[in-house]
Amino acid sequence: MLFDNSIPYCGSPPVPGGVTWNFDPILWSLLALSALAYSVACRHLRRDAPARHEQISFALGWTILALALISPLCNLSVALFSARVGQHMILSLIAAPLLVLGRADVLLLQAFCVHADVPNRTEAYVAPLSFALALWVWHAPAPYNATFTSHFVYWIMHVTLFASAIALWRVLLRGVAHEPVSALIASAFTGAEMCALGVLLTFASHALFSAHTNTTWPWGWTPVEDQQFGGLLMWIPGGMVFTLHALAVLGLFLSRLDRRVGPA
Repeated sequence: MLFDNSIPYCGSPPVPGGVTWNFDPILWSLLALSALAYSVACRHLRRDAPARHEQISFALGWTILALALISPLCNLSVALFSARVGQHMILSLIAAPLLVLGRADVLLLQAFCVHADVPNRTEAYVAPLSFALALWVWHAPAPYNATFTSHFVYWIMHVTLFASAIALWRVLLRGVAHEPVSALIASAFTGAEMCALGVLLTFASHALFSAHTNTTWPWGWTPVEDQQFGGLLMWIPGGMVFTLHALAVLGLFLSRLDRRVGPA
């Protein structure tokens, strides 16, 4: 199925009661290998092994990642734009930060002999820009529609979105203690651009994605209504996550500033 471009990667557009799981053996093998690699790394590392709570975070993130890709949500995303947006939000806002909390990013970099537990200042600015670029490009009509006609393009979409989300959460979670101002800027910028895209999709006067011209009707939605719901998913949950993070980082920054100014 991974290389069969005759139908979309996640299958034909389903109707109510007809959604299916994704049993692609290559994807299942890659997911299993990633879990095995993490387990082996945890056992062989002595001083720098992830703590127990970090391993739990990885397990939760890996499970959510796997379910987002192999559950019926994959098949449903062929019929509904809102399901595709929901899949992207789950990967970017839940699975990615949990994997970063599990130090999967650090272990992956160490496998390539790169020791970068904390993102540098360049990464702090490149990561949010990369995520914004991936988010806007893959939710533009032409690139989005192309993912339904090419499995290669489909996986380029997922890889770039998820990799940029991992890089972003490295800045937001791992770099916040060292560069709170950079993390605050990254969080505020990401929340603003995600809300802007969500608003644009919600209030568009017509359907933008030809891939869903005839696939939403069995689910009781017009293509515009489906698109509006997808925009709301990006606008409200996405904006809320980054707004709360920005407020938390701002509180941390003001607390540190208060401790510095207090004794003087």
